[in-house]
Amino acid sequence: MPHTLATAPVMILNGPNLNLLGKRQPEIYGTDTLADVEAMCAEAAAAHGGTVDLRQSNHEGELVDWIHEARERHAGIVINPAAYTHTSIAILDALSTCDGLPVVEVHISNVHQREEFRRHSYVSQRADGIIVGCGVQGYVFGVERVAALVARG
Repeated sequence: MPHTLATAPVMILNGPNLNLLGKRQPEIYGTDTLADVEAMCAEAAAAHGGTVDLRQSNHEGELVDWIHEARERHAGIVINPAAYTHTSIAILDALSTCDGLPVVEVHISNVHQREEFRRHSYVSQRADGIIVGCGVQGYVFGVERVAALVARG
């Protein structure tokens, strides 16, 4: 039986280098930190009676393990795979095992205005929605979209 936001958190996964959010290339990624993102997302989830479980790793395998965990314990996934977006078939395959679990892909910058290699995403093949170029507010939009998809059933 699928989870609701009242029974399970939204997993928010962040890939490599996002632990440096607020410090790394603020002209591209802004000055908000990952802790700021977590607070914004927690507020958005709370408006729907839910919570969030935000995690970050620089290691692909750890992200895959967390996706596997989300299959059983979370209402949906908001994922910013960062550089793994463009390279990780493993993350795509893990997300593809999450039948019925809403997945929203988020990118802080507008990847379509950046280098050519950033315009291809393996994750997009599984995502139920893709949010790009909205800054860290995109994570909030991702939580809102997961809530809407979960409410639909």
